[in-house]
Amino acid sequence: MLYLVGLGLGDAQDITVKGLEVVKRCRRVYLEAYTSILTVGKGALEEFYGRELILADRETVEQEADNILKDADVCDVAFLVVGDPFGATTHSDLVLRAVKLGIPYRVIHNASIMSAVGCCGLQLYNFGETVSIVFWTDAWKPESFFDKIQKNKQNGMHTLCLLDIKVKEQSLENLMKFFPTRGRKIYELPRYMSVNQAAEQLLAIVQNRRLQGEEPEITENALCVGLARVGAMDQKIVSGTLQQMSTVELGGPLHSMIIAGNMHPLEIDMLKLFAVDESSFQDYECQRNT
Repeated sequence: MLYLVGLGLGDAQDITVKGLEVVKRCRRVYLEAYTSILTVGKGALEEFYGRELILADRETVEQEADNILKDADVCDVAFLVVGDPFGATTHSDLVLRAVKLGIPYRVIHNASIMSAVGCCGLQLYNFGETVSIVFWTDAWKPESFFDKIQKNKQNGMHTLCLLDIKVKEQSLENLMKFFPTRGRKIYELPRYMSVNQAAEQLLAIVQNRRLQGEEPEITENALCVGLARVGAMDQKIVSGTLQQMSTVELGGPLHSMIIAGNMHPLEIDMLKLFAVDESSFQDYECQRNT
Protein backbone atom coordinates (compact mmCIF):
# COMPACT_ATOMS: atom_id res chain seq x y z
CA MET A 1 0.00 0.00 0.00
CA LEU A 2 1.10 3.57 -0.72
CA TYR A 3 0.05 5.94 2.05
CA LEU A 4 -0.07 9.69 1.51
CA VAL A 5 -0.01 11.21 5.00
CA GLY A 6 -0.74 14.85 5.83
CA LEU A 7 1.42 16.32 8.61
CA GLY A 8 -0.58 19.45 9.40
CA LEU A 9 0.93 22.91 9.63
CA GLY A 10 2.80 23.33 12.92
CA ASP A 11 5.26 20.81 14.29
CA ALA A 12 5.84 17.07 14.75
CA GLN A 13 2.82 16.68 17.02
CA ASP A 14 0.35 17.84 14.38
CA ILE A 15 0.27 14.46 12.66
CA THR A 16 -2.99 12.60 13.31
CA VAL A 17 -3.11 9.45 15.45
CA LYS A 18 -4.06 7.48 12.35
CA GLY A 19 -1.17 9.01 10.40
CA LEU A 20 1.35 8.23 13.14
CA GLU A 21 0.22 4.60 13.26
CA VAL A 22 0.82 4.34 9.51
CA VAL A 23 4.28 5.91 9.76
CA LYS A 24 5.36 3.51 12.49
CA ARG A 25 4.47 0.40 10.51
CA CYS A 26 5.67 1.35 7.02
CA ARG A 27 8.88 -0.14 5.67
CA ARG A 28 9.96 3.15 4.05
CA VAL A 29 8.87 6.67 4.94
CA TYR A 30 9.50 9.60 2.57
CA LEU A 31 9.25 13.25 3.60
CA GLU A 32 8.28 15.56 0.75
CA ALA A 33 10.62 18.52 1.20
CA TYR A 34 10.02 21.15 -1.45
CA THR A 35 6.43 22.48 -1.44
CA SER A 36 6.17 23.53 2.22
CA ILE A 37 7.90 23.31 5.60
CA LEU A 38 7.02 22.80 9.24
CA THR A 39 8.48 24.86 12.08
CA VAL A 40 10.73 21.92 13.00
CA GLY A 41 13.30 20.00 10.99
CA LYS A 42 13.70 16.41 9.85
CA GLY A 43 15.49 15.41 13.07
CA ALA A 44 12.61 16.49 15.29
CA LEU A 45 10.15 14.56 13.14
CA GLU A 46 12.29 11.41 13.26
CA GLU A 47 12.57 11.65 17.03
CA PHE A 48 8.81 12.02 17.51
CA TYR A 49 7.82 9.42 14.93
CA GLY A 50 10.51 6.97 15.97
CA ARG A 51 11.38 6.40 12.32
CA GLU A 52 14.10 7.34 9.85
CA LEU A 53 12.78 9.63 7.11
CA ILE A 54 14.00 9.75 3.51
CA LEU A 55 13.98 13.29 2.13
CA ALA A 56 12.17 13.55 -1.21
CA ASP A 57 13.01 16.76 -3.06
CA ARG A 58 11.46 17.93 -6.31
CA GLU A 59 13.85 15.88 -8.45
CA THR A 60 13.11 12.72 -6.49
CA VAL A 61 9.33 13.10 -6.72
CA GLU A 62 9.14 14.28 -10.31
CA GLN A 63 11.97 12.28 -11.90
CA GLU A 64 12.47 9.27 -9.62
CA ALA A 65 8.93 8.45 -8.55
CA ASP A 66 9.47 4.80 -9.44
CA ASN A 67 12.01 4.56 -6.62
CA ILE A 68 9.39 5.79 -4.15
CA LEU A 69 6.89 3.21 -5.41
CA LYS A 70 9.40 0.35 -5.52
CA ASP A 71 8.01 -2.76 -3.77
CA ALA A 72 4.92 -0.80 -2.60
CA ASP A 73 2.87 -3.66 -4.02
CA VAL A 74 4.34 -6.05 -1.41
CA CYS A 75 5.05 -3.70 1.52
CA ASP A 76 3.77 -0.43 2.99
CA VAL A 77 5.37 2.86 1.89
CA ALA A 78 4.47 6.27 3.33
CA PHE A 79 4.81 9.64 1.61
CA LEU A 80 4.56 12.51 4.11
CA VAL A 81 3.29 15.92 3.02
CA VAL A 82 3.20 19.12 5.08
CA GLY A 83 -0.42 20.24 5.35
CA ASP A 84 -2.80 17.94 3.48
CA PRO A 85 -1.71 15.64 0.62
CA PHE A 86 -4.45 17.14 -1.55
CA GLY A 87 -4.48 20.67 -0.13
CA ALA A 88 -2.53 23.56 -1.60
CA THR A 89 -0.22 21.19 -3.47
CA THR A 90 -1.59 17.93 -4.80
CA HIS A 91 0.41 14.82 -5.57
CA SER A 92 -1.95 13.33 -8.11
CA ASP A 93 0.90 12.21 -10.36
CA LEU A 94 2.24 9.87 -7.67
CA VAL A 95 -1.23 8.39 -7.16
CA LEU A 96 -1.74 7.89 -10.90
CA ARG A 97 1.63 6.15 -11.19
CA ALA A 98 0.71 3.85 -8.28
CA VAL A 99 -2.64 2.94 -9.82
CA LYS A 100 -0.98 2.23 -13.16
CA LEU A 101 1.38 -0.19 -11.39
CA GLY A 102 -1.51 -1.88 -9.58
CA ILE A 103 -0.48 -0.46 -6.19
CA PRO A 104 -3.38 0.44 -3.85
CA TYR A 105 -3.20 3.79 -2.08
CA ARG A 106 -4.77 5.50 0.90
CA VAL A 107 -4.83 9.16 1.96
CA ILE A 108 -4.61 10.30 5.60
CA HIS A 109 -5.85 13.89 5.60
CA ASN A 110 -4.78 16.77 7.84
CA ALA A 111 -5.13 20.54 8.18
CA SER A 112 -4.11 22.63 5.16
CA ILE A 113 -3.44 26.34 4.70
CA MET A 114 -6.47 26.27 2.40
CA SER A 115 -8.74 25.87 5.43
CA ALA A 116 -6.56 27.17 8.27
CA VAL A 117 -6.61 30.73 6.87
CA GLY A 118 -10.04 30.96 8.48
CA CYS A 119 -8.14 31.79 11.67
CA CYS A 120 -8.07 35.44 10.60
CA GLY A 121 -11.85 35.63 10.69
CA LEU A 122 -12.64 35.72 6.97
CA GLN A 123 -15.26 33.16 6.02
CA LEU A 124 -13.97 30.38 3.82
CA TYR A 125 -16.96 30.25 1.49
CA ASN A 126 -16.28 33.89 0.53
CA PHE A 127 -12.93 33.02 -1.08
CA GLY A 128 -12.45 32.95 -4.83
CA GLU A 129 -9.63 31.37 -6.84
CA THR A 130 -6.37 30.87 -4.93
CA VAL A 131 -3.24 32.33 -6.56
CA SER A 132 0.51 31.85 -6.21
CA ILE A 133 2.81 34.87 -6.13
CA VAL A 134 6.25 33.98 -7.46
CA PHE A 135 9.61 35.63 -6.93
CA TRP A 136 10.38 38.05 -9.71
CA THR A 137 13.76 38.14 -11.43
CA ASP A 138 15.36 40.89 -13.49
CA ALA A 139 14.23 39.13 -16.66
CA TRP A 140 10.90 37.61 -15.56
CA LYS A 141 8.12 39.59 -13.88
CA PRO A 142 4.78 37.86 -14.49
CA GLU A 143 1.54 39.61 -13.56
CA SER A 144 -1.06 36.93 -14.31
CA PHE A 145 -1.80 36.39 -10.60
CA PHE A 146 -2.79 40.07 -10.31
CA ASP A 147 -5.53 39.63 -12.93
CA LYS A 148 -6.97 36.71 -10.97
CA ILE A 149 -6.95 38.78 -7.76
CA GLN A 150 -8.77 41.57 -9.58
CA LYS A 151 -11.38 39.14 -10.93
CA ASN A 152 -12.03 37.84 -7.41
CA LYS A 153 -12.30 41.43 -6.16
CA GLN A 154 -14.80 42.31 -8.88
CA ASN A 155 -16.90 39.34 -7.75
CA GLY A 156 -16.67 40.42 -4.11
CA MET A 157 -14.51 37.44 -3.17
CA HIS A 158 -11.38 37.19 -1.01
CA THR A 159 -8.13 35.92 -2.56
CA LEU A 160 -5.69 33.63 -0.77
CA CYS A 161 -2.18 34.27 -2.06
CA LEU A 162 0.32 31.45 -1.55
CA LEU A 163 3.82 32.91 -1.50
CA ASP A 164 6.77 31.46 -3.37
CA ILE A 165 9.18 28.89 -1.95
CA LYS A 166 12.57 28.20 -3.54
CA VAL A 167 14.16 25.02 -2.16
CA LYS A 168 17.04 23.18 -3.85
CA GLU A 169 16.68 25.02 -7.12
CA GLN A 170 19.42 25.84 -9.60
CA SER A 171 20.15 29.40 -10.62
CA LEU A 172 19.72 30.36 -14.27
CA GLU A 173 23.49 30.87 -14.46
CA ASN A 174 24.17 27.35 -13.21
CA LEU A 175 21.61 25.85 -15.60
CA MET A 176 23.38 27.57 -18.50
CA LYS A 177 26.74 26.22 -17.30
CA PHE A 178 25.44 22.73 -16.56
CA PHE A 179 27.47 20.96 -19.24
CA PRO A 180 30.81 22.66 -18.50
CA THR A 181 30.41 21.63 -14.83
CA ARG A 182 30.19 18.00 -16.01
CA GLY A 183 26.93 17.31 -14.25
CA ARG A 184 27.79 19.03 -10.96
CA LYS A 185 24.63 20.91 -10.03
CA ILE A 186 24.92 23.99 -7.82
CA TYR A 187 21.80 24.93 -5.88
CA GLU A 188 20.74 28.31 -4.57
CA LEU A 189 20.15 28.84 -0.86
CA PRO A 190 16.50 28.30 0.19
CA ARG A 191 14.29 31.37 -0.10
CA TYR A 192 10.80 31.93 1.26
CA MET A 193 8.75 34.93 0.12
CA SER A 194 7.55 37.21 2.91
CA VAL A 195 4.31 39.19 3.04
CA ASN A 196 6.13 42.50 2.55
CA GLN A 197 7.95 41.14 -0.53
CA ALA A 198 4.65 40.00 -2.04
CA ALA A 199 3.05 43.36 -1.27
CA GLU A 200 5.95 45.22 -2.90
CA GLN A 201 5.47 43.22 -6.10
CA LEU A 202 1.73 43.88 -6.10
CA LEU A 203 2.32 47.61 -5.58
CA ALA A 204 4.75 47.60 -8.51
CA ILE A 205 2.04 46.03 -10.70
CA VAL A 206 -0.45 48.68 -9.59
CA GLN A 207 1.99 51.37 -10.75
CA ASN A 208 2.66 49.54 -14.03
CA ARG A 209 -1.05 49.32 -14.80
CA ARG A 210 -1.51 53.04 -14.16
CA LEU A 211 1.37 53.85 -16.51
CA GLN A 212 -0.56 51.83 -19.11
CA GLY A 213 -3.62 54.04 -18.59
CA GLU A 214 -5.53 51.56 -16.45
CA GLU A 215 -7.03 52.22 -13.02
CA PRO A 216 -6.73 48.83 -11.33
CA GLU A 217 -9.35 47.35 -9.04
CA ILE A 218 -6.60 46.63 -6.51
CA THR A 219 -4.90 49.78 -5.16
CA GLU A 220 -2.55 50.76 -2.34
CA ASN A 221 -5.59 51.00 -0.06
CA ALA A 222 -6.87 47.47 -0.71
CA LEU A 223 -7.50 45.72 2.60
CA CYS A 224 -5.19 42.75 3.14
CA VAL A 225 -4.28 40.16 5.75
CA GLY A 226 -0.76 38.91 6.34
CA LEU A 227 -0.27 35.52 7.98
CA ALA A 228 2.89 33.79 9.16
CA ARG A 229 3.49 30.26 10.46
CA VAL A 230 -0.22 29.43 10.61
CA GLY A 231 -0.83 26.51 12.96
CA ALA A 232 2.34 27.08 14.99
CA MET A 233 2.49 28.38 18.56
CA ASP A 234 4.00 31.64 17.32
CA GLN A 235 1.66 32.21 14.38
CA LYS A 236 1.15 35.85 13.53
CA ILE A 237 -1.69 37.70 11.80
CA VAL A 238 -1.87 41.36 10.77
CA SER A 239 -4.47 43.25 8.76
CA GLY A 240 -4.16 46.56 6.96
CA THR A 241 -3.80 48.16 3.55
CA LEU A 242 -1.63 46.77 0.79
CA GLN A 243 0.72 49.70 1.39
CA GLN A 244 0.98 48.78 5.08
CA MET A 245 1.66 45.13 4.20
CA SER A 246 4.79 46.26 2.34
CA THR A 247 6.40 47.31 5.62
CA VAL A 248 5.22 44.66 8.10
CA GLU A 249 7.71 42.20 9.54
CA LEU A 250 6.15 38.86 10.46
CA GLY A 251 9.28 36.84 11.17
CA GLY A 252 10.24 33.48 9.74
CA PRO A 253 8.42 31.41 7.08
CA LEU A 254 5.98 30.36 5.86
CA HIS A 255 3.93 33.43 4.95
CA SER A 256 0.60 33.81 3.17
CA MET A 257 -1.46 36.85 2.25
CA ILE A 258 -5.13 37.54 1.64
CA ILE A 259 -6.63 40.35 -0.45
CA ALA A 260 -10.07 40.96 1.04
CA GLY A 261 -13.24 41.26 -1.02
CA ASN A 262 -16.66 42.30 0.26
CA MET A 263 -16.92 41.66 3.98
CA HIS A 264 -19.65 40.75 6.44
CA PRO A 265 -19.68 42.92 9.61
CA LEU A 266 -18.39 39.94 11.63
CA GLU A 267 -15.46 39.59 9.25
CA ILE A 268 -14.64 43.27 9.71
CA ASP A 269 -14.77 42.96 13.50
CA MET A 270 -12.46 39.95 13.40
CA LEU A 271 -9.90 41.63 11.14
CA LYS A 272 -9.84 44.69 13.40
CA LEU A 273 -8.41 42.44 16.12
CA PHE A 274 -5.25 42.20 14.01
CA ALA A 275 -5.18 45.73 12.58
CA VAL A 276 -1.93 47.59 12.00
CA ASP A 277 -4.09 50.74 12.19
CA GLU A 278 -7.86 50.63 12.75
CA SER A 279 -8.31 53.71 10.57
CA SER A 280 -7.77 51.36 7.62
CA PHE A 281 -11.30 50.08 8.26
CA GLN A 282 -13.07 53.47 8.10
CA ASP A 283 -14.47 52.92 4.60
CA TYR A 284 -15.87 49.55 5.66
CA GLU A 285 -17.41 51.08 8.78
CA CYS A 286 -19.11 53.71 6.60
CA GLN A 287 -20.54 50.95 4.39
CA ARG A 288 -21.86 49.15 7.47
CA ASN A 289 -23.51 52.31 8.83
CA THR A 290 -25.26 52.98 5.53
